[in-house]
Formats: sequence, C-alpha cells, structure tokens
Amino acid sequence: MTVQIDSSWEKVLQSEFEAPYFIKLVEFVKTAYQSGRCYPPGSAIFNAFNACPFESVRVVLLGQDPYHGPGQANGLCFSVPNGIAHPPSLVNIFKELEQDLGKPYPKSGDLSLWASQGVLLLNATLTVAAHQAGSHQNRGWEQFTDAVIRTISTELEGVVFLLWGGFAKRKQSLIAAEKHKILTSGHPSPLSANRGYWFGNQHFSKTNAYMQSHGNLPIQW
Repeated sequence: MTVQIDSSWEKVLQSEFEAPYFIKLVEFVKTAYQSGRCYPPGSAIFNAFNACPFESVRVVLLGQDPYHGPGQANGLCFSVPNGIAHPPSLVNIFKELEQDLGKPYPKSGDLSLWASQGVLLLNATLTVAAHQAGSHQNRGWEQFTDAVIRTISTELEGVVFLLWGGFAKRKQSLIAAEKHKILTSGHPSPLSANRGYWFGNQHFSKTNAYMQSHGNLPIQW
C-alpha cells in the first residue's frame, strides 16, 4: 500500500500500511471522498506527518477529529489555514497561551510553526465528512494513530504528550511514562474550559521547562 507520507514515517509505519485494516481504510476513504465532500483536502490528510518528520518529534498533541466546516481543516489538529476564523477550541488554546507565557493572541490559526519545531499535531481520526463530526470514526484510523503513538513511545525518548480531554487521556496506556512526559487536562472546548477544566493548566510553559531540563531548546509557541 503506497501512502504519500514523509519517508521517515513510511519506514517506521510500513507494517501498518500493509495491514488488512489499513487497506480497507484506504478504500473507505477513497469512496468517501469520491461520493461527497470530506475534510481535510486529500493532499493534506497526512499533513501532520509531513510537517513533522519522525526523528524530529518532541511533542505530541492529540486531537480527535478534523474540523468539519468549509476551509477549516488543514491536516494539523486544532489548526486552521491563514485567514480562517478561529474555532472555539483554538480560541481557548490561544487564550491559555496568552495567560501562560504572556504572548499576544496570534492573528493566524495556522499551527505549522509548532509542527516545524517538532510538535506532532495528530488527530486520532484523520478524515471527516463535511458537517458530520465523528463520521469517519471506527473505520481504522484510530488503530493506525494508536500505532503511531506506540511507535513514538517505543522508539523515541523524552517526548511530551499533551492529552487534553477524556478521549485523549485514554491514550495514556499506549505511552511509556517512565521515559516520556505526560501532561493531561480538560479539553479546550468551551464546554470544558468554562467549567474550569482547561484554563491555568500551563502546559506550554511546563513543556518548555521539561525540554530545557533535558538540554533541549524550548518550543516557540
């Protein structure tokens, strides 16, 4: 099975691409994109991997699904292209960034700069049908992205995993906590954030403190 993905990821995930579940997943995705509008654009499905090669991964930020509105999803979790209004969860992420690091609220919602510094912006499900949240769940994407998390945990060291919300927190069992840093909090969505489960988690400064304590450069959030 040929997938257009950075060669570093192709090497470590080849067994997944050849697995029967993934072959079925590819057929499902092809059919879904041919029969209706889906997001992100086909060329951006593996954008998180292409923007952050395997050996460069320093942080894993896990989302659940791509945005399902027109022009929003760009293949990086929580990120939107330049010029697109910031969805509510991204607004709260940026508000926490302001509070935590004193940085001004960003004009652009494109998180490519984070990815270029080793932040893998990974959605558990990499595709979605337009206006139908969760529509491509339980088709094989979760099996694939679980394998991604396990591979990072096994092959790399000193990675910070940012697990926001109940869904992401359940991925802790895939991570070797003795050699990585796991930070958990509520989800940045308004429902969670407005109940006091998000703001004040200081995950951006905590990530950078961990990086610097291990002799690495901080992330320029």
